[in-house]
Amino acid sequence: MLHVSYEARTDLPPGRFVQINEDHGSVEILLDQNAPLADVVRQFNIEIDGMVRSGRWFQWWDDDEIVSCNTPGKPLRIEFLLEKREHLGVAFEERKGDLKALVDPAIDVVRFAAVMNPLTAQHLSGGRWFQLYGGEIHDVAPEPMSQV
Repeated sequence: MLHVSYEARTDLPPGRFVQINEDHGSVEILLDQNAPLADVVRQFNIEIDGMVRSGRWFQWWDDDEIVSCNTPGKPLRIEFLLEKREHLGVAFEERKGDLKALVDPAIDVVRFAAVMNPLTAQHLSGGRWFQLYGGEIHDVAPEPMSQV
């Protein structure tokens, strides 16, 4: 089972706005709750890009194509943008190889983390995303993980 969680914290190392801890079927995203949202989003884009480029993340597109960071012409990318699309929250726009999160610049980091938890769970429930970690495939399906 794949689980992604966000948490606003006060104990990240100085100057570290985001810390991503990835493991088998789980991603824990820690955010500096005292930092300006713009700084957190800027650093988060760098961190999430590194995670996606690790080759462990995939998007299942239209039931017939698996998109990865190595897909020619449309490599997998996740980007967070400060753009008000939804009042006091975040909205996702997804296309083949591309997931954009439009973050209301008026919210703070605590609100961002709180909004991202249910939004990410809902988005993952669509079954498009999976992680290949340590030879095991993790997605949101309740059945046991597959091994490759």
